[in-house]
Amino acid sequence: MIDLPATAAWRLAGVHEGFETVLLRAEAGGYRLEGSSTGVEDGVAWGVRYELELDAAWATRAALVSALGGREVRLDGNGAGSWLVDGTAAPRLEGCLDVDLEISACTNAFPVRRLGLEPGDTADAPAAYVRADLLVERLEQRYKRLDARRYEYFSPASGFEAVLVYDDDGLVRDYPGVAVRIL
Repeated sequence: MIDLPATAAWRLAGVHEGFETVLLRAEAGGYRLEGSSTGVEDGVAWGVRYELELDAAWATRAALVSALGGREVRLDGNGAGSWLVDGTAAPRLEGCLDVDLEISACTNAFPVRRLGLEPGDTADAPAAYVRADLLVERLEQRYKRLDARRYEYFSPASGFEAVLVYDDDGLVRDYPGVAVRIL
């Protein structure tokens, strides 16, 4: 188990304009994160609240994501890559160990911590991707560790790539075009 800050916050800028805050805590056998993101995209306001449970190896075991208006989606993982989405098996997510929230910079910490890459190493880290509209899909992702704090991120489906900078807490400090940690 590692020490985490009690809270963290990001200013979302670029893809979405808004704000994300999260409470983080270590628990017996893993970690619990409770957060929210609010923002505006294309003139439309949105808000999402999330509760995430991770095991000691940083694999996501459960996620409850709620949108303004009361809609929600629940993901339950077995820690080995099998998922239930709202209680129904989701074979399209087979092999995913992480939940990645479209509206969160925080969730990019999970695969980096879990993989433990050395500088120069690259690994695929597919994720159960929850969009701001709560649609759940598979997201292929690749991380390459460049040095102590920088990782090259690549999503093959969209062609999106960026160099993510992490801080002493192991959280994203700078996600170009997406978010900057301010607390």
